[in-house]
Amino acid sequence: MTDRELDAAGIHGTALRAAYRHCRALNARHGKTYFLATRLLPIERRPAVHALYGFARWADDIVDRPVPGAGPAHRGTALADLRENLRRGLRQEHSAEPVVRAVADTARRYAIDHAHFHDFMTAMCSDLVVTDYPTYADLRGYTHGSAAVIGLQMLPVLGTVVPRAQAAPHAAALGVAFQLTNFLRDVGEDLDRGRVYLPADLLAGHGVDRELLRWSRDTGRRDRRVTAALREFEALTRGVYREAAPGLAMLDPVSRPCIRTAYVLYGGILDAVARDGYAVLHRRSVVPRRNRAAVAADGLVRVAAARLRHRGAARHPASGAADTPPASAPAARPTVLEEVA
Repeated sequence: MTDRELDAAGIHGTALRAAYRHCRALNARHGKTYFLATRLLPIERRPAVHALYGFARWADDIVDRPVPGAGPAHRGTALADLRENLRRGLRQEHSAEPVVRAVADTARRYAIDHAHFHDFMTAMCSDLVVTDYPTYADLRGYTHGSAAVIGLQMLPVLGTVVPRAQAAPHAAALGVAFQLTNFLRDVGEDLDRGRVYLPADLLAGHGVDRELLRWSRDTGRRDRRVTAALREFEALTRGVYREAAPGLAMLDPVSRPCIRTAYVLYGGILDAVARDGYAVLHRRSVVPRRNRAAVAADGLVRVAAARLRHRGAARHPASGAADTPPASAPAARPTVLEEVA
């Protein structure tokens, strides 16, 4: 986290600033697509997004990147400790754990509903015991806590031009769309962890089960039934993106380029999966760097346009039902190029 970002957000205190920097480092290291999109946000809102991502990544790593040799019991204890630390941190607005300290501060600044964080932790705990989902409805129950609430946490930070409740279903859908995209891309890796996130009834409709997935993963061989199931899951995921799309125009104009960039980049992962012939059991599909650069450049143009409009609106304010984030401490306005550097 740069001092400029922290100063713009009005974040003070050595320990708190260090906590936000830690979250930013987690975002930069693990969430390349997400991090790139975040660079398009107004500078004062970036620390909050890094805090939200950093906390989610911290919990996810406990589940998916355990201490070598540690079993589910150790992970369960670690998650329980984090959950209690979170509960105390949200109540006391302080914690010795850096990611909790940062996310508790963000929750206070933006009045984020604490239930979203608790629902998220419930979903993370379920990953220790649930290894598959019989139906898509069962999977959506899980993704409420693991993904939809992330979109709902983000909404107060992004701001809206409509009442927040109107934008909330679309924000939740976008969080789910991103996670379903990850499920498709990471089928092989998740299978190695003992989990199958593709609904069992969808797989069975194409004659696929866990054993066939395991066979394909282990042998490197393809099966048309698996390909058909993956193609259907891709189509299902694109449907969730369509649910989310109307929400883009409901966001604060200065936040739209960030979320639109994430929307396009994550959708590009689906394109990459299809382009690779749905070979996700054998390799990870990625968006080519040139495509990422082109989307980022488009986002940069949109940032510049949004800020010009924002300055014009500031000179001629009008009343409305917008739900915007709280004002931050004043800071020198950087150029657009500096903003995304």
